[in-house]
Amino acid sequence: MKVGVGTQNKSKIAAVTEAFSNYDEYKKAKIVSCNVDSGVSNQPIGLEETIRGAKNRARAVYEQLDVDFGIGLESGIFLVPYTKSDYMDTTACAIYDGKEFHLGLSSCFEYPKKMIERIFSEKKEITDLALDLGFAKERKFREEGGMIGILTRGVIDRKKYSAQAVHMAIIHLINKDYY
Repeated sequence: MKVGVGTQNKSKIAAVTEAFSNYDEYKKAKIVSCNVDSGVSNQPIGLEETIRGAKNRARAVYEQLDVDFGIGLESGIFLVPYTKSDYMDTTACAIYDGKEFHLGLSSCFEYPKKMIERIFSEKKEITDLALDLGFAKERKFREEGGMIGILTRGVIDRKKYSAQAVHMAIIHLINKDYY
């Protein structure tokens, strides 16, 4: 079995590898990757755009590589009532099997309000804002702990966060009778 991931981001590839290795039927899956276009903005806003980006990546990698499953991971912010900044971040995972999509989401967290304000006022993505505001020193932080790693002081890193979404999508594959 061969699984394609639509990114070259090391933490996202590691998340897929780790998640698939937890299930007997997928332990021996070979994970391959390539960069594909999400077809959405660099900083997706809203669940619809975030999920569409994950689906676009999953379909593109499935079509570009000879794989059994194409996987797209996309992080974005969406409105959440009663939060301090009005928005939370989630990662969407789409697994495409050539016929249908299997979706999952990670847990959610809130960025500092000043980051959210600048997303809208300056049209910047989180990575650039983290650098501008001094949360990170180098761009490579996004492939390591990411903002979730910074905000949780390393307790949850980007790999663990992304793996949550992959596990939630795998539910559909390992429980086909229910879905």
